[in-house]
Amino acid sequence: MKALLLWPHMPNSFWSYRRTLQLAGLRSTNPPLGLITVAALLPADWQIRFADRNVRFETEADWAWCDLVIISAMIVQQEDFRALIEKGVALGKKVAVGGPFPTSVPDFALAAGAHYLILDEGECTVPLFVDALGRGAERGIFRSADKPDVTCTPVPRFDLLDMRAYLAMTVQFSRGCPFQCEFCDIINLYGRKPRTKHPEQMLAELEVLYRMGWNRYVFVVDDNFIGNARNAKIFLRALVPWMEARRYPFILLTEASLNLAEDPELVELMVKAGFTTVFMGIETPDTDSLLEVHKLQNTRHSLAESCEKVTRAGLQIMSGFIMGFDHERPGAGERIRAFIELTGIPQAQLSLLQALQNTALWQRLEREGRLIDGLGTFHQGALMNFVPTRPVEEVVEEYIDAFWRIYEPLPYLKRTFTHFGRMGVRRADSRRRFDWAALRMFAAVCWHQGIVRSTRWRFWWQLAAIALTKSRLLFDYFIALAAGEHFFAYRHEVRAQLRAQLAAMRQLREHPENQPPSAATPSAWANNA
Repeated sequence: MKALLLWPHMPNSFWSYRRTLQLAGLRSTNPPLGLITVAALLPADWQIRFADRNVRFETEADWAWCDLVIISAMIVQQEDFRALIEKGVALGKKVAVGGPFPTSVPDFALAAGAHYLILDEGECTVPLFVDALGRGAERGIFRSADKPDVTCTPVPRFDLLDMRAYLAMTVQFSRGCPFQCEFCDIINLYGRKPRTKHPEQMLAELEVLYRMGWNRYVFVVDDNFIGNARNAKIFLRALVPWMEARRYPFILLTEASLNLAEDPELVELMVKAGFTTVFMGIETPDTDSLLEVHKLQNTRHSLAESCEKVTRAGLQIMSGFIMGFDHERPGAGERIRAFIELTGIPQAQLSLLQALQNTALWQRLEREGRLIDGLGTFHQGALMNFVPTRPVEEVVEEYIDAFWRIYEPLPYLKRTFTHFGRMGVRRADSRRRFDWAALRMFAAVCWHQGIVRSTRWRFWWQLAAIALTKSRLLFDYFIALAAGEHFFAYRHEVRAQLRAQLAAMRQLREHPENQPPSAATPSAWANNA
C-alpha cells in the first residue's frame, strides 16, 4: 500500500506564532505528533509519504503515486481538511481520516466524502482499519471504547519530518486528565484516568531526537502532565540524569494544572529535568465562574500566590483565560487583564468561550436551546457559538479591549521583565547553542523592539539587567520577547474579525429581511443582541 499522510494548513491563531516564525526563518511551531505516531502503527511493508502543509505542500506527483490518503486534523484546520478530502475523492483515491476533530465531529468528514473514519485512539483503531482494508472493505468507521495501553505505543516516525522547519519537536508522556472542567473535551477524547508511558520508553524517544541532532524545544504535549503526579515524578527522576549526561540538549515545556503549585517536589523535579515553561489553564480570576464550570482545582488556593510559587521555583508560566462564562459579571476582561499584569505572565491565551462538541458544556447548552450552528471557527477572532447570559456585544467589546491592551508592546515588555525578574535561576549549564534561526530571531527582536519602536529605551535597559543578573534566563527571555512580535500583529487581526462580525450582526438586527434562509447563526445573534 502506498499511503500519503497529510496534515492540513493551520490558519493564523494565537498558537501559530506566524510572525515570530517568519522572523526566525521557520515554518511551523511543531509537527503533528498524532500523525507521525499513526505512521509508526501502519504495516512495515507500506510505503509512506508525509506532508505537513504548514511546512511544504504535497505535489501532484504525490497524489498520483498514492493508493490511499490519510488525513488528521484539529477543529481549527477544518477548512483545509475538507478541501483535502474532496480533492482525494475527486482524484479517485481512498481517503481515511482521524484525529481529534473527526473523532468529535465524524459527520463533517462523512459529508466531505471520506471513505474511512479511524476514530478515537489509533493504537486500538488503526489495526481495525488495516484489517478491514486487507479484506477489501470499501468504507468503514472504526471506533473503540477501550483506552489503549500507551506503554505499547511505538516511537513516532520523526524521520518523516523536515526538522529544520520547526521550532519544537513533540513527545507525549500521558493521556487523560483527572478533572472534569465543563468546557474541556480532553476527558471525552482520552478519559479521566491518566495513562502514562514508562520512563524508559520516553527516554528512548528523546534519544532518537538527540541522535538526530535536535537541540531546540521539545514540547511534552500532555494536556495535563501532572494528571498522574506519582508517575510524573518517576519519569522526572529518570529524566534528570539523562539530561545531565547530555548537558541538557533540549528546552522542555509542557501543560499542567495549577495544582502543580501545591507540590514543591514536583516543581523542583521539573526544573532539574530541564523544563523551562509550563502552560496552565487559569481561565478567570472570578471564583464564581470557576465553580460554575467545575474547575475546582483552581479554587483551593489564591491564584496569584500559586502562580508566584511556580515562577519563583524557576518555571515560566504561559496561561489560558476565557471570557463568556454564564453569569459572568461586567468587567471580566479588565479583571483578567489586571490579573495578568499582577502575575507578570507574558503569554496569556485569552479566548471567548466556545462549546466543543459533546462536552458537558455542549450538552447543557443544547438542552437549554442556546447552541448556535454555523460558526465553528474556534479561534480568537470568532464569536461564541452559543447565546451567552450577557449581551454578546458587551462581552465581545470587553474582550477586544482586553486582548488589545494585553498585547500592546510596552506593557508586554514590562510584564515579561517582571516575570523573569521573579523567576528563580536554577538552570543547569547547557550544550544548546544559538543556531541560525535563533540568531535571526535575536537580530529581529533587537531591531523592532530596540530601535524601531518607542519601546527602545526600556528594551535595552531590561536586556542589560537580565544579562547581568540572570544570564541563564537570557535565551528564554529573548524567546518570550520574540513571541510578542506575533501577538503585537495578531491583535489587529482579532479586533478586525470580531468588529466585522459585530457589524454584520447589527446589520441583520436592523434589516432582518436580508437574512439568507440557510444562515441561522447571524439572526440568532441579532435576536440575542
